[in-house]
Amino acid sequence: MTSLATFENGARAGGESPDVVISVRDLVVGFGDKIVMKGLDLEVYRGEVLGFVGGSGQGKSVLTRAILGLVPTRAGVIRVFGQDRDKLAPAERRALEQRWGVLFQNGALFSGLTVKQNIQMPMREMRDLSQGLMDELAMLKIELVGLAPDAADKFPSELSGGMVKRAALARALALDPELVFLDEPTSGLDPIGAAEFDELIGTLQKTLGLTVFMVTHDLDSLYSICDRVAALAEGRVIAAGPLETLLASDHPWLRAYFHGVRGGRLRAARAEQEDEEWKPAPTTR
Repeated sequence: MTSLATFENGARAGGESPDVVISVRDLVVGFGDKIVMKGLDLEVYRGEVLGFVGGSGQGKSVLTRAILGLVPTRAGVIRVFGQDRDKLAPAERRALEQRWGVLFQNGALFSGLTVKQNIQMPMREMRDLSQGLMDELAMLKIELVGLAPDAADKFPSELSGGMVKRAALARALALDPELVFLDEPTSGLDPIGAAEFDELIGTLQKTLGLTVFMVTHDLDSLYSICDRVAALAEGRVIAAGPLETLLASDHPWLRAYFHGVRGGRLRAARAEQEDEEWKPAPTTR
């Protein structure tokens, strides 16, 4: 994970710093009479894995879609890679969109296309490549996310839940993005599958130098791979920082989320694991 000093330097420098990949200022998003975002502020720093948490129905996925330009905003400014998304010409916006990849909740693969064809969709839309080169690139992405080569010609209905997630991640990486959005990437996976997927994300982030914006409710993911965590409540980011900062917060929602029964069990398990790792090896005579 990237050093905290890098993130702090980016925060001090403000929205114009090259370390700030996503800058959201005073964002207002609503549907009819319901206001979901009420002047939300958030920064995502280059090279970090940011975990974005919040209660059900609070708007975590809405924020992702607002940054991507998939839902309209009523006020505020969204900058990605220093560019005001709403002020870009169509060609400039298309170029910006090639710099990010998205893993939507539940994978969102096209059911009538094979895994290889799903991965090639962004290539067909954004690049002028030969079929042979697209085939080669798709197989590289399949290998990158840990799928067997024979998964290439399978349809989504023939895949397990974990394989769907990996195929969707391969599609998100199709254009070699610098920034990846992950919407509930471990939802629906069993604990072993979720842990393996967390490990995959962490490995790819380090290997490819990705910036990762991850919407999640999975406490294990927050502990395992996130450099920082931002929490959404009441239409705003109520806290953002290293996990320890949020654990120390007195905000009622954060206390309930991190210090409830499940959170307490996880912290105890983590502490026990750390004790075992630091326990000296027994001596032999």
